[in-house]
Amino acid sequence: MNRKQPNIVVIVADDLGFGDLGIYGNPDVRTPHLDQLAKEGVRLTQHYSASPMCSPARAALLTGKYPHRTGAVDVSTLRGYDRIAETETLLPQWLKQAGYATGMVGKWHNGRDEAKYHPTSRGFDSFLGFCTGGCDYWDWHLYRNGEHVPADGRYLTDVFSQEACEFIDRNHDKPFFLYVAYNAPHKPLQAVAEDLDEFVASGKHTPAVSAVYAMIKRMDRGIGDILEALREHGVEDDTFVLFTSDNGPDFAGEGDSSTHRFNGFFNGSKGMVLEGGIRVPAIVRWPGRIPTNSIGDARIHYTDWLPTLLEVAGGGQGADPVPEIDGRSVLSSLLQGGEETSERPLFWQWNRFVPLAQCNAAMRDGEWKLYYPSIPEAVKSYKLDGKIGGEIMKNPHLSYELVRGPIVRELSPPRAPMLFNLKEDPYEQNDVADTNRERVDSMAAELAEWFRRVSEESREAHRLTLA
Repeated sequence: MNRKQPNIVVIVADDLGFGDLGIYGNPDVRTPHLDQLAKEGVRLTQHYSASPMCSPARAALLTGKYPHRTGAVDVSTLRGYDRIAETETLLPQWLKQAGYATGMVGKWHNGRDEAKYHPTSRGFDSFLGFCTGGCDYWDWHLYRNGEHVPADGRYLTDVFSQEACEFIDRNHDKPFFLYVAYNAPHKPLQAVAEDLDEFVASGKHTPAVSAVYAMIKRMDRGIGDILEALREHGVEDDTFVLFTSDNGPDFAGEGDSSTHRFNGFFNGSKGMVLEGGIRVPAIVRWPGRIPTNSIGDARIHYTDWLPTLLEVAGGGQGADPVPEIDGRSVLSSLLQGGEETSERPLFWQWNRFVPLAQCNAAMRDGEWKLYYPSIPEAVKSYKLDGKIGGEIMKNPHLSYELVRGPIVRELSPPRAPMLFNLKEDPYEQNDVADTNRERVDSMAAELAEWFRRVSEESREAHRLTLA
């Protein structure tokens, strides 16, 4: 294997919004290492997750497909809606075929209850982390390649950072793919006191926002350690690094303390397909290949990363095409500093459990975006799912029977679609549907046809995950 084959490091934060980094305009949070990474590469301004929720977004990142096609359409571990169907070939599996050592650290949330859905069954040589949606940052319970690892007094973000550095220590002499999926700043909002003090002392933020910013600060420090490990082993110039987030910020708060904070002025947050829920940071560095200190306005989607990284694995010289994916390689755009190369429509849709066509759905075509608001009853959490999820955090050995029955709920009718011109109205404040009826009808028809296609595959993929 040619040693010139680049290493690949993908770092994903959890519930980190567009405005949660200093380099993206936040004057309060401290992210010097990510800010420096952006100065050494390209910072994307129109980068989109595939979903406003984590499991579907991660499934798209790992498969190059819209999440509906993978089986992972929601975050419910209890009902199996977070699982990626066994029939899918994941990014680490493609990279193993290309000769890469593969390792994952952190939050998986794409299948917990059967080993066949775990990271080491889906292409990763090694895994340290947890397979559900959340984890206590002090009283954590992890698994290393199937073996339980109990808490040892360290803060969880530090555990993940150290494990990532140790993976680089072990594999720096061969091509490697490292996927670091931090759970910060996802709830529970628990921070190290020394990080928290400065935000509390400022008096500018709620206790919850202070905790979020402290958690991000700690993660940024760990990312600095990972980047330093690449330098120490002399592989920094041979490594493609991507940092991003799975979805927008969680504004639901914790207790009676609000987490509402700066989000780049975008409308919406986690769980919503408005820009604030799906437009997320992305920073890319590949020394000597990607221009430094670049700001790119290319419209890049989560499904684009799999084909892009496979092209990177070929040294930027192209790669065998992956069949039937939705993404496209955007490497040529990145090599030009993130310039837009061509346009195509992009689609989003999310609600709890079985997807609904005109609920929290959107399509972007050029500067135009069509948006169907959420149906309230369809995005509401079920108490049982929250109860089981909380119990899993405390007891990683908890077993339960998957809920396989149909979802029974009374739904309000869908609301009329809204239309925004993102060039003139990037913050989605002015609905212009009434004065653009022909465009609304055309985009609504195209969104409906997309949903029809992917929902057929969604039903089959979910059936396979419960087989």
